[in-house]
Amino acid sequence: MKKPEPKGPPAPPVKPVRKAPEPLKEVKVPKTSTKSSVPYQPGYTPLEKRVETVRSNETLVKYSDADLNEFRELINKKLEAAKKELTYLQGLITRKDEMGGDNDDARYMTMEDGSMSMEREQLSQMASRQITYIDHLEKALMRIENKTYGICRVTGKLIDKARLRAVPHATLSLEAKLGLVKPSAE
Repeated sequence: MKKPEPKGPPAPPVKPVRKAPEPLKEVKVPKTSTKSSVPYQPGYTPLEKRVETVRSNETLVKYSDADLNEFRELINKKLEAAKKELTYLQGLITRKDEMGGDNDDARYMTMEDGSMSMEREQLSQMASRQITYIDHLEKALMRIENKTYGICRVTGKLIDKARLRAVPHATLSLEAKLGLVKPSAE
């Protein structure tokens, strides 16, 4: 097939036509003044303002002083045991450091050196967990002093006594811990 031959000089390129700029639309800015705004009011009611009575469908809002004293004794016992355990672990770590000093120039790495290092790391992790546990117990003692101990931080209701005896530093009820209850926004 034969291509048709052009019949004259090529046409000049077409220039795009400029459109007139569109006028800007007026934007309305919403009025935001602090006088008409509603102040933020969280659903939390301070403990002092809560009523300490048992209603037909509600539970007590806080534990009695006798209950708090019982929990204080339990926490103090666990705290003392935890501090002894921490001291023991720190002693083991110190002894491991003294035994496996890395200052010897003529030493070669052996399997025993690796296991000693791994054991030291495990002891450090256990000591770290123990420090965290002690911190939680001390915070529980502060909550007892503030008379806010045993109150779930999600639901605002009392945590079951059996749970507090098992885990004295608990701040969530079982329902809140398992995610069965959404945070209350009253």
